[in-house]
Amino acid sequence: MTEPHTTLTELEMHGDFIRRHIGPSEADIEAMLAELGCRSVDDLINQVVPANIISERELEMDPPRSERAASTYLRHMRHRNQVFVSMIGCGYHGTVMPPVIRRNVFENPDWYTASTPYQAE
Repeated sequence: MTEPHTTLTELEMHGDFIRRHIGPSEADIEAMLAELGCRSVDDLINQVVPANIISERELEMDPPRSERAASTYLRHMRHRNQVFVSMIGCGYHGTVMPPVIRRNVFENPDWYTASTPYQAE
């Protein structure tokens, strides 16, 4: 039995992307504030954010950049990265362990059992 084919029109978003990613409209914000009993977004923030973590200083931010300027800036920043040799393992080298050592040392239950085997008198 064949699956029904989905048309391209059915797969298109039809404006959902903008509605989901742009954020609420001014009317939506006003409706939410009215529901919460707040006069403004600042009033809402003052009600829900503890006063001891609110800073009155302005954020020190770089001016906005165009997409091309941001791409150039990030490319220059990327070139400042340095690749170092990983020292994790402190000199460990993969080796072949002889079976006799593995069997008699690492697989010996004396290393991982806390009790002594029963000994008959």
